[in-house]
Amino acid sequence: MKQNGYVSGLFFALILSSCQYQNTADKIIKGDLNKIDVEVSEVLQPAEDTAKERKVASAAEILARKQVPILCYHQIRDWTAKDSKSAKDYITPIDIFKDQIKALADSGYTTILPDQLYNYLAYGDELPEKPIMLTFDDNDLSQYENAAPFLKEYGFKAVYFVMTVTIGRPKYMSKEQIKELYDDGNVIGSHTWDHHNVKKYEGEDWVTQIEKPSKVLEGIIGKKIDDFAYPFGLWSPEVLPELQKRGIRTAFILSTKRDENQPLLTIRRMIASGFWGGKTLINVMDKTFAASRN
Repeated sequence: MKQNGYVSGLFFALILSSCQYQNTADKIIKGDLNKIDVEVSEVLQPAEDTAKERKVASAAEILARKQVPILCYHQIRDWTAKDSKSAKDYITPIDIFKDQIKALADSGYTTILPDQLYNYLAYGDELPEKPIMLTFDDNDLSQYENAAPFLKEYGFKAVYFVMTVTIGRPKYMSKEQIKELYDDGNVIGSHTWDHHNVKKYEGEDWVTQIEKPSKVLEGIIGKKIDDFAYPFGLWSPEVLPELQKRGIRTAFILSTKRDENQPLLTIRRMIASGFWGGKTLINVMDKTFAASRN
């Protein structure tokens, strides 16, 4: 267990840290988006929507609702000698991950998914007494091999935000594995084509990074993609209308301030550090999602 001073320092560092270490995008093997062999279904399953005629709450009402804790994971594997100290924040050792999940279960948390979160924020629908959302970024194979089976033991569901350039590549999930996670009751969301900063998009970047990845994932699971996670957790007010135009319903940042006009497109998450045991995770989580923080 780390000392309180170290945890506090790490906590504030993580608030400012990106959703993946900054050189990740540079290390991704570049490719042609059209080379992913996915047949997009002509007719997609419609997203479940039982509240079409209901009035969406105002931004002020949404911001006033109690925040749901949302955790962000990347790799679930044991550290190696090659892993840097900064990388270890994004690599959760298997035993640490199990301790975190067990602590959540023992504390009475119930996992929810984006449909439930949206209906709570937009319409005020009820949630379980202690809701939590678990999210995984980048499509890393360790999420399928090490995280998903353990979550299943507790009846926990999760959201997997897929960076589509990685699909089928070594150490990343295949189309079949992504579909299996979806069929098991998890949610698949988009994390762009190759993890480029959304704030820098121009022109055709919106097609390459947002539209085409959504179509690829829709072709795999047979359902519209509604949910999106920003690479590095970075965003700006100017990008929000572009996401709306492309059918994104909820979009997830990190532990920074939400947009006062578009809170559904700036939903906060927290990195679940690989240094934290279960008790520390819950303590930091309580502070991060306190009612007084926007």
